[in-house]
Amino acid sequence: MDGSAPRAIASSLQAVAAPQSEFVVYAETLEYDTASGLQFIDITDDVRGVLDRSGVTSGQVAVFSEHTTAAIVVNEHEPLLLNDMARMLSRLAPADDYYEHNDFTIRTVNMNEDECANGHAHCQHLLLGTSETIPVHNGELKIGRWQSAFLVELDHPRHREVFVQAMGVSAR
Repeated sequence: MDGSAPRAIASSLQAVAAPQSEFVVYAETLEYDTASGLQFIDITDDVRGVLDRSGVTSGQVAVFSEHTTAAIVVNEHEPLLLNDMARMLSRLAPADDYYEHNDFTIRTVNMNEDECANGHAHCQHLLLGTSETIPVHNGELKIGRWQSAFLVELDHPRHREVFVQAMGVSAR
């Protein structure tokens, strides 16, 4: 073994060129009412719907959570794995731990009348992230066989919005 990095066995170049008039940017906001904290909501079909309505055949779809306590991830949709991931997040940032963010006797920034103690949800969000970008090829999301896009509720049940933007070449 020479210690060098693995190399791709084969690759293919897939170039797409189009006049500017065929380039599309299309966006929708998807809305969800979550049922509980640490809930994984499969939004793959909804993202596919946005892609279909956009007409984009080659490009990408950006999926973005408009919240700091709800994440977007791509992972396997297998119920026991989703339980494992929720348990892991709970262990890494438990809801019953001390968070200065939750200490309303010292916190003075970004406060609302209905402020809740959700420092754990913000810390869990740090581990997951706000968005995913999914390639589009031949009008389809280029995700793996077992992959799904999820909205992950990290806080408590509430209304959530996910911004989905498809960009690329249209065949229309």
